[in-house]
Amino acid sequence: MKAVPNIISIFRICLVPVIVFAYFTDPHDVKYYAILVYAIAGLSDLLDGYLARKFDAQSKLGKLLDPLGDKLITFTILVCITITNPILYWAALVFFVKEILMGIGGLLLNRVVGAELPPSNFIGKGSTFLLFLVCVILLFFPGIPEPVVIVLASLAIILTLVALVGYLGSYLNIKKPNDNNGEVECNQQSVQDVNETPQ
Repeated sequence: MKAVPNIISIFRICLVPVIVFAYFTDPHDVKYYAILVYAIAGLSDLLDGYLARKFDAQSKLGKLLDPLGDKLITFTILVCITITNPILYWAALVFFVKEILMGIGGLLLNRVVGAELPPSNFIGKGSTFLLFLVCVILLFFPGIPEPVVIVLASLAIILTLVALVGYLGSYLNIKKPNDNNGEVECNQQSVQDVNETPQ
């Protein structure tokens, strides 16, 4: 059972090309097929999280696959909507840059400091949910007025940027203790060297 959450996360990642195919082959204005795949992806996200907690099946791989699947699905549907609604290109671009920066920051955090990524905070989860909600609204209401689309997308992106600042603060707070520990270890070593010096 411990492998099931990761299998579900991989399944969600595999839905990325499916959602693209469903979106662009659906002849209706309301993209019912894409909405269905998007809903399946959302339910799989809830399911793998529940199983991971229930069976204590959380792992480093799962911590990578779960958010990766979420981001890929959200970004994919946002790009699909942007292709048919070019007015949203800036939202997709900001979302992409934010995720790239977080990925680079997480890699540096792991390689340089040796620490794991901080867990998602309330703002980060809220921004992801709001962006998900905006995508669902745009899927169900393709004829929504452009000013409303801009307002909805702006709210989601602003919250996303706030989350990015919050994660940046978390990165810095994780790095500082390691730096201080390094200084303490150096100071302790210096004191030991002095004590061991022949008088």
